[in-house]
Amino acid sequence: MRRLGISIYPEKSDKQTILNYIDQAAKAGFQRIFSCLLSVNKSKEEIIADFKEINEYAKGLGFEIIVDVSPRVFNQLGISYNDLTFFKEIGADGLRLDMGFTGSEESIMTYNPQGLIIEINMSNDVHTIDTIMDFQPNRYKLYGCHNFYPHDYSGLGLDFFISCSKRFKQYGLQTAAFITSQNENTFGSWPVTQGLPTLEMHRHLPMDIQVKHFIALDCVDDFIISNCYPTQEELDKVSTLDLSLVTFDIDLVDHVGEVEQKILFEELHFNRGDQNENMIRSTQSRVKYKGHHFELFNAPELIRRGDVIIESSEYGHYAGELQIALHDMKNSGMSNVVGHVKEEELFLLDYIKPWQKFRIRKA
Repeated sequence: MRRLGISIYPEKSDKQTILNYIDQAAKAGFQRIFSCLLSVNKSKEEIIADFKEINEYAKGLGFEIIVDVSPRVFNQLGISYNDLTFFKEIGADGLRLDMGFTGSEESIMTYNPQGLIIEINMSNDVHTIDTIMDFQPNRYKLYGCHNFYPHDYSGLGLDFFISCSKRFKQYGLQTAAFITSQNENTFGSWPVTQGLPTLEMHRHLPMDIQVKHFIALDCVDDFIISNCYPTQEELDKVSTLDLSLVTFDIDLVDHVGEVEQKILFEELHFNRGDQNENMIRSTQSRVKYKGHHFELFNAPELIRRGDVIIESSEYGHYAGELQIALHDMKNSGMSNVVGHVKEEELFLLDYIKPWQKFRIRKA
């Protein structure tokens, strides 16, 4: 199951603002909360007082709350991996180990009597998760979650991210990565505020496109907004995405007919199995609308990468087929260009595999 999440930092923001944000996110369908103890320098009693009310409020709205910790925090607060009662006291559902132990300890922790989730840092391409699995953990209480990176150019590269993620994906564990709001004056757990993505290539992308990219990669399950606070527009764009497949936003040309718009926006599309390097082909619409006359109305001489095409009846039995151009091509003179994939989303076209499902929506 894929889920959306938010991050909260009780030591950096007043309680009412956080509660309002939790309300806002709950209405948008978000289900996870990342909270952080790494930068908190308070006593155990003060932390319980600060975190408990907020966490219990969020749990009442159906959120799952995982708190980021490290061995240093364990030592600082006098917590043992054999006794995780503290995390239950603050109303958390689990804890994320930013730095772990030897593998045996993590395995034992997954059997904690409080039923807490143990989440492992995914952003290292080493055998940590393999070692933990060797010690026979309760995998139903074991998650993975990537890091986020506040400093410009410090985020993960794409190939490294995929390699790290595959280590966890092979075990069928619930996994997560971070997306970053582009709202100005956001903040996270550390003083640097140059965005908080997992992937460096996401640092300046619109937030919904970051989600679309993660969906296309199919490496992680949950997408958590790392910084506070995103705009309502950002939340709306992300919350209206179908998390089960890639959605392309397109700019529609003028004078597109009613049937063509039904094909574009109401059909579930999938790329043909016999994939070619020139275009993505969604062919079921030509079967469904066989016999309909598709008028030729917009056939530019050059079809450009990202152009969305619905074939006219001039093309015989191809009439009504939807295509998305993967590179620039000469138009036969019989192909209608009905729209164009948003420029910042063009790179997503390269991730559509044979038989992969996708949807199209109006930008």
